[in-house]
Amino acid sequence: MFIKSSEYVISSPDYTNCPAPDKPEYAFIGRSNVGKSSLINMLTNNQKLAKTSGSPGKTQLINHFIIESWKGEEAPVGFKKPDSWFIVDLPGYGFAKVSQSNRRKWEQMIENYLRKRENLVSVFILIDSRHEPQKIDLEFVDQLRRWEVPFTIVFTKSDKENQRTVAGNVKAFFEAMRKTWQFLPQHFVSSAIKKQGRDKMLSFIEECNEQFYKGE
Repeated sequence: MFIKSSEYVISSPDYTNCPAPDKPEYAFIGRSNVGKSSLINMLTNNQKLAKTSGSPGKTQLINHFIIESWKGEEAPVGFKKPDSWFIVDLPGYGFAKVSQSNRRKWEQMIENYLRKRENLVSVFILIDSRHEPQKIDLEFVDQLRRWEVPFTIVFTKSDKENQRTVAGNVKAFFEAMRKTWQFLPQHFVSSAIKKQGRDKMLSFIEECNEQFYKGE
């Protein structure tokens, strides 16, 4: 996939304020400081798209970015209309130090968006590959199953640890899932620094876009 453009559209306090649901949409979510903004910027090849911060909990709204892309690794010769789709940056579920009322407000906002946004194709759940399986991540994965929300898992920051540790943590996470899951979801291992996983993730999005526009 060749990214033609990527632009910020709007930040919404509720799914009802989001853009018209006429394009395929991919949401990104994970615990605070999992590298969400860095991953979005790496995928779009736009380091100024999603705002990165060293302070967890900066994302507090539903942030939409419009992406235009072509199939293939470079722009086509001549006129060809690009595909349009949304990337959505969601607040983390590991919440920073916020009041109980704000935490519940965020949780309700995220739940409503995930369960009611009709053009949501898939949720990318970001997991820090440096750590052993975390209870909060496993609980969120199970929550999406109960809500019947389609998702894939992205293990981030693979460059921050040796590959044996990363592979071991990925394996341990799926072993923990197997205790309650019959079928395991698709996953990607990524590094925003080394751009690991970029091509595979964009190919996945490209396939989903084709199905969306075919009405499948």
